[in-house]
Amino acid sequence: MTATSYSEKPEYTDTGSIIDDDKAIHRSGGPNENEQFGEVKRGLKSRHVQMIAIGGTIGTSVFLSAGASVASAGPLGGLISYLIVGTMVFFIVTSLGEMAAYLPLPGAFTTFGARFVDPALGFGLGFGYAFQWIISVTIEVTSAGLILQYWWPNLQMWIPALIFIVLLVGMALLGVSVFGELEYWLSMIKVITCVIFILVGILVDVGAVGDEFIGGRNWHIEGAPIVGETAKDKTVNIFTTCIWAFFSFGGTELVGITAGESANPGKAIPKAIRHTFWRIMLFFILSVMVIGLVIPWTDENLLGSAFAEVNQAAPMAPFTIIFKMAKLPGADHAVNAILLSSVLSAGQSAYYASTRTLMAMGREGKMPAIFGRVNSRGVPLYSLALVTLVACVAFVADVVGTGVVFTWLVNLTGMSALLTWLSISVVHLRFRAAYKAQGRSIKDLPYIAPFFPYSCYISILLALMIAFLEGYQAVTADPFVVEDVIAVFAGAPVFFFSIIGWKIYHKTKLVPLLEVDLDTGRPTIVQGISVDRGEDEEDEDKEREAKLPRWKRAGLKILRFIA
Repeated sequence: MTATSYSEKPEYTDTGSIIDDDKAIHRSGGPNENEQFGEVKRGLKSRHVQMIAIGGTIGTSVFLSAGASVASAGPLGGLISYLIVGTMVFFIVTSLGEMAAYLPLPGAFTTFGARFVDPALGFGLGFGYAFQWIISVTIEVTSAGLILQYWWPNLQMWIPALIFIVLLVGMALLGVSVFGELEYWLSMIKVITCVIFILVGILVDVGAVGDEFIGGRNWHIEGAPIVGETAKDKTVNIFTTCIWAFFSFGGTELVGITAGESANPGKAIPKAIRHTFWRIMLFFILSVMVIGLVIPWTDENLLGSAFAEVNQAAPMAPFTIIFKMAKLPGADHAVNAILLSSVLSAGQSAYYASTRTLMAMGREGKMPAIFGRVNSRGVPLYSLALVTLVACVAFVADVVGTGVVFTWLVNLTGMSALLTWLSISVVHLRFRAAYKAQGRSIKDLPYIAPFFPYSCYISILLALMIAFLEGYQAVTADPFVVEDVIAVFAGAPVFFFSIIGWKIYHKTKLVPLLEVDLDTGRPTIVQGISVDRGEDEEDEDKEREAKLPRWKRAGLKILRFIA
């Protein structure tokens, strides 16, 4: 993609809108892109975008790895880890949202890295991000087996892995509109489940249900509230446990990826960012707090528990444990069934993110062009096939053990996600620098990230600190385990070698600020309305809702308040 020099920019109105009637230029690139690759469908409504931002994160994250955070760092240590990562994620999502609302491209930050910094960074981000989400698909189908083992402890892992892969591929083939609608309702189920879980957990803690009053007892047992013999050990445990929190929050950046297939990104993206993140923070922070209060960090059924090896206990979702403690008839089985639907939802988001990233890279020449092609439904079939092939790694779980595979995969994605999020902050700094250098007004941005530039500096500092301490713990662990070191650092070589290799081969250079392309791909806007958009979806939804019975309208308002 060639950069447009500042002198060649389209004219702007006093509202910052582009005056450009050439509809042949596709948002993500050149004029002949649709003919060469097929047309990407903009079938995601505002409510879809908001729920996808939530649904991509609430899944295996809260339901399995939140328990691992408590088991690794203690109830307070796990909570602090989530607060640290939550703060960092807030700043990163607002940075990405500012860029995605301005330039709603299918490749999102992978494209931004190439445009605003260096084409080599764009390739590294795309390759690393695709790798991260492809592995996440494997995590989801593996975690399905973990959940099913509650009912069938001796279940062979290849059976649920095969079933879930087939289901995920089938849903992906239906197209983005069906994906958005499915994700909306599956995410709604997860959100309601989280709310019920928090309420039931509080009732168990105060003794209203279950056997006894627990209160803050689990914060005072040996090793709690923060695991570690010295202050240094406790600090290291908190920051290294952040890898589980990263996995939990992973997917929040999906709001940027969905911009490329959103019907009205200028409105949908800012709205999703403003309304979604604090709800996710509410669910995650309260969920981890409840887990730490009700379940002792020494519980052998928590994923990653050091006590599990002694009694060879199978990992169990904290949600299932707490509902079992509540002694509500059939509640633990109902929650386990909901967890399966959650895995399906999170797996669907992982398929979406990985295939769309590969598609964008294929269209930009960073991957073979075949990966950029889509069918009549806008589905990148070849990208889908590649992701499915790698997802079949889940079948090795039968050989080395499901819990082991799950932990390895989380570590593999953790470092990759950390480097990706760090890079988003760097890209945002360059975007603002280019925007200012080209004499444009910040007021013309559809969404302005708060606390800039300090938000970017804090995110970069936290990312570097977590990466250092994660590596430190792996290298200094006693006993030293080579596999653990490889798992922690594996994501870094994938990221850096891809950047270095692309830079050397293509001899790329840092894009000068005045040559940064801030125009190609921007929607044509006249008086605040996207010309490409057509009718306003919010008006359509309001008209449809007004025709519903009063009780249904009331129900929708309650669901919106919760979600």
